[in-house]
Amino acid sequence: MKILANDLKRQYELHAAAYEEKALAVLRSGWYILGQEVEAFEREWANYIGTGYCVGLASGLDALWISFRLLGIGEGDEVIVCSNAYIACVMGITMNGAKPVFVEPDEYDNIDADKIEAAITPSTKAVLAVHLFGQSCDMDQIMSIARNHHLRVVEDCAQSHGNHWKGKRVGSIGDIGCFSFYPTKGCGAFGDGGCITTNDEKLAEDFKMFRNYGSRVHYHNEVVGANSRLDEIQAGLLRVKLQYLEDLNAERRRLAARYLNELKNPYLILPRVREGADSSWHQFVIHVPAHREELMNHLKKHQIGTMIHYPIPPHLSEAYRYLGFHR
Repeated sequence: MKILANDLKRQYELHAAAYEEKALAVLRSGWYILGQEVEAFEREWANYIGTGYCVGLASGLDALWISFRLLGIGEGDEVIVCSNAYIACVMGITMNGAKPVFVEPDEYDNIDADKIEAAITPSTKAVLAVHLFGQSCDMDQIMSIARNHHLRVVEDCAQSHGNHWKGKRVGSIGDIGCFSFYPTKGCGAFGDGGCITTNDEKLAEDFKMFRNYGSRVHYHNEVVGANSRLDEIQAGLLRVKLQYLEDLNAERRRLAARYLNELKNPYLILPRVREGADSSWHQFVIHVPAHREELMNHLKKHQIGTMIHYPIPPHLSEAYRYLGFHR
């Protein structure tokens, strides 16, 4: 039996008829941009996450950089972020001219909140709390630090669709929650897509303006905005998948519990879930201090797919060589 690291076809096949019915309905409607499917999905996702507002966007990266833009963060400002995040997290900061300040991860693979205050300078304006691999950051400590230092908090929930921190879903705790609906995500679309969640009504309205060329009224452009609109087909398909997201997360939790129970090897460091949190297990990430390549090759021989998350950390990538970091 071949086990893929990501089996997107299988996800489609689980509810193929429902997806096809929805896609056909949107095609037949003749309305493909910013219509009733997007509006309905925004309401349903906001309700699921537990926020007052959701705004659909074209991608998770757009959610990040537009968030920092609308928070007024730019040239000369600094944003604190974990050093092991996906590169899109850093791009969302630097696309506005701001500087990423990296903090090492803790034993849960998220930003070590104990090290955040030491990274704060007079130029620090925000903390980007990246909930990696379906694991929740310590949002109590992050929010406390942010309040004490008058910082904004943006949550990157691209890999954490549906998990909680002390009873609240991630994406409902900071100033803004940013989500990606890339096909491999927990609630993945069948193409690109993203959104933000917030409890700030004015901020939500500004996102709607900015995503549509900076326009609230057709042909009246207030700012140089973006073309970043979740389309009707993807919104409709996401509405279908959202109906099954809790079932998908429950299955991931069942499988993760089995792995945790049955993987007994002193050479493996298994993932841990922080007290006060649950995990949506977007990835089951193990640490292999020695012989990692040998293990991957062994699993490959047995047709079990694996991936490295991530082979090159953002601060060591060619794109960010100018920051001056070295291995």
